[in-house]
Amino acid sequence: MMGNRWLKRIGAVLAPAVASAIVLSGCGAKEPSSAHAANPEGLEVTELRYQGSVGAVTFPELAEDLGYLAPLKLKFIGNTISGPQDIQAVVTGDTDFGGAFNGAIVKLLAAKAAVTPVISYYGVDENTWTGYYVLDDSPIRTAKDLIGKKIAVNTLGAHHEFVIKEYLHREGLTPKEIEQVTLVVVPPVTSEQTLRAHQVDVATLGGLLRDKALERGGIRPLFRDIDLFGTFSAGTYVLTDKFIKENPNATRKFVEATAKAIEWARTTPREEVSARFEKIIAERGRKEDASAVKYWKSTGVAGKGGLIAESEFQTWIDWLVAEGTLKEGQLKAADLYTNEFNPYRAEEGAAP
Repeated sequence: MMGNRWLKRIGAVLAPAVASAIVLSGCGAKEPSSAHAANPEGLEVTELRYQGSVGAVTFPELAEDLGYLAPLKLKFIGNTISGPQDIQAVVTGDTDFGGAFNGAIVKLLAAKAAVTPVISYYGVDENTWTGYYVLDDSPIRTAKDLIGKKIAVNTLGAHHEFVIKEYLHREGLTPKEIEQVTLVVVPPVTSEQTLRAHQVDVATLGGLLRDKALERGGIRPLFRDIDLFGTFSAGTYVLTDKFIKENPNATRKFVEATAKAIEWARTTPREEVSARFEKIIAERGRKEDASAVKYWKSTGVAGKGGLIAESEFQTWIDWLVAEGTLKEGQLKAADLYTNEFNPYRAEEGAAP
């Protein structure tokens, strides 16, 4: 059913747990405990700790607001600064789930981290993509022109670094030349300003920040992530193998609820989705600027309900092998993730 890596670690324990979950959801558990009597879904935990994102609504947060997650609840412990930091918090046990770019997750799994991606949560499509912009009067026209230049990114070791380096590779730059292109960590909200002040040569812009910058004019795109990779899911939520083993029912509930929230957002008019996001942000009272969600365009998630495709991990395995970070055959994409808990798996005929 699941990938070999996951099965080897927890298969023996998960099988009876899943069987128990089926009994609980069907004819009733044998000798049910008082806790299970009060909790008909047999959830092993009552809440999931997580990190949020300032001025944004995650799909698990949307799932909770829509009632899909109940009786499971979310416990907010703070805002994440990046995907790599978010999944590291899962590894250290500070949170129960976290999400990051798949390339960063591959690197984490190569380091023997005992986590498993369970559902995609962001990606790239015709409405949701990132561009890498220069000033109109910039002499930068090609990848070669980036040698010795600075590019602003939100964090290192994540989506933008991989995309930039892939662009440079495809345009024929040598590893030594690529090393001369400097990535500078700049908060996304100040990237445009940093570019216009000539503190960097290229700014990474997406969503509202990109649209507003284009309205002001004076910038042009050098390349876009969608031009390199097309439509694809770019990041997934991970849980530790230990959590999945000990909490299979809660794991299934989390994935099912998040998958349903993704599909709600995909099939609901944009204005209604944006209004829902604004309501959630206002009600949680974190003193945030909710203006960005008014311009929400799409989920960006390629697979129905966040189903994970093998290619979405194989792409980055191949990339890391080419970079020399991984050895050929060190990781097998099909063993890194699971769609087992996603309710759309059977409907879409996706690999487990």
